[in-house]
Amino acid sequence: MQIKKTDKKIFPKAISFKKLIGPSFIILALGLGSGEVILWPYMVSNYGLGIVWGALLGITFQYFINMEIERYALVKGESVFVGLHKLWKGSIYWFIISTFIGFGLPGIVAAAAQLVAHVFGFSNFKWLAIVFLLAIGLILSLGKTVYGMMEKITRTIILLGVPFIFVLAIILATKMDWFLLTQGVLGRGEGYHFLPAGISFMTFLAAFAYSGAGGNLNLTQSIYIKEKGYGMGKYAQKISGLFAHKGIHQEIKLSGEECELNHENLVRFKAWWKKISLEHLLVFWFIGGLSMLLLMILSYATVFGLDNKEGINFVINEGVVISKTLFPWVGSLFLFVLGVMLFQTQLGVMDSTSRIMAENFAIQKIHKTKNNKINLSKIYFSFLWAQIAFGIILFLCNFYEPKQLIVFGAVINAVAMFVHIGLVAILNNRELPKMFRPSLIRKIIITIIFVFFGFFSSFVLFSNFFG
Repeated sequence: MQIKKTDKKIFPKAISFKKLIGPSFIILALGLGSGEVILWPYMVSNYGLGIVWGALLGITFQYFINMEIERYALVKGESVFVGLHKLWKGSIYWFIISTFIGFGLPGIVAAAAQLVAHVFGFSNFKWLAIVFLLAIGLILSLGKTVYGMMEKITRTIILLGVPFIFVLAIILATKMDWFLLTQGVLGRGEGYHFLPAGISFMTFLAAFAYSGAGGNLNLTQSIYIKEKGYGMGKYAQKISGLFAHKGIHQEIKLSGEECELNHENLVRFKAWWKKISLEHLLVFWFIGGLSMLLLMILSYATVFGLDNKEGINFVINEGVVISKTLFPWVGSLFLFVLGVMLFQTQLGVMDSTSRIMAENFAIQKIHKTKNNKINLSKIYFSFLWAQIAFGIILFLCNFYEPKQLIVFGAVINAVAMFVHIGLVAILNNRELPKMFRPSLIRKIIITIIFVFFGFFSSFVLFSNFFG
């Protein structure tokens, strides 16, 4: 990819913490509909709270993964995809294919439709799922800027949904349930340690990979950092709405800017790093971890011991138990709230995957044609509607069982995570100036996470497909 030589820019001063909050809400919302709402509560409903440790370890891993992705965008003012293309020209094809396969399966929106259909008494949720997909396309197409709209939607839903679940957990969980939850943090289950006999390693890996965003979605954190204007991202462009430029091909600049390597810029970087680390810790790790714990204890308190093996019926069973224990409308509201959270997760997933594929496609096109005049927004929306069309085709062919779609997609994304963790680690240590590179302890942590995903992914793939 041709990089235009420019004068070095000033590393911007860090903004206030209040103005800085935002991107972590989007990356958090990407996980609420898969791991947090579906997979971890599903396993708790069948195996108890002894597996809680896995959820907390998974989201802790993703905190460190995301921060290294943010590091690159903060310093370079470009997405990691631009940097990875410099390391490996084939990366663009890998990210487009693995993203489409991993997230093209519309399991999350199918789950949202199933819950909402149950609340309103619809017999077949397939048609509602198709309506939801079309609605997502329209929402993302009509905004002035996609990022600003996504941040507002996800922040509102999370700040309303999580407190509601917290109240239900406080009311319905007993002291013994809370005790078992604390034991589960240490890996102590009822009759087992860490992993119970008979647990599906594929489902566990899927849940672990989705303890947060998962797959290539983590990489969009660098795009959101750039779009929000953090650090050197202040000089980057934004993706506008589909109809904002009436088809005009704009000259775009995907590559970032360089800053002077001096003490003042290092101090400014450290100020940014301290604030974005705290923002991601509070929003992504704390709220995300709390959400998972609340949904897991709520699942245990309501449906543990019932027949929860098939699909996402355990969530519907939760609603039934809540209705009987409290009031009928509370159970229906619970299912509706989860349905809305799943819908906004699919909305976020569609936005993030379209950004990933659009940026990589644009990198390749600019690299081949040496022409920076390209309509990035149009490419984005082409991938968005291609995914929507693919999902509708699957639904029309009667491939719409939510849990199967989510688990299969998550295993693919666990492998994708193994790949991008290694690539970003190499990128940061080769392309960033030494003063901005990760510390030794960060490198050790990332290496451990890389080895973990590599071993676990290989084990699951071998045992399920080659064993």
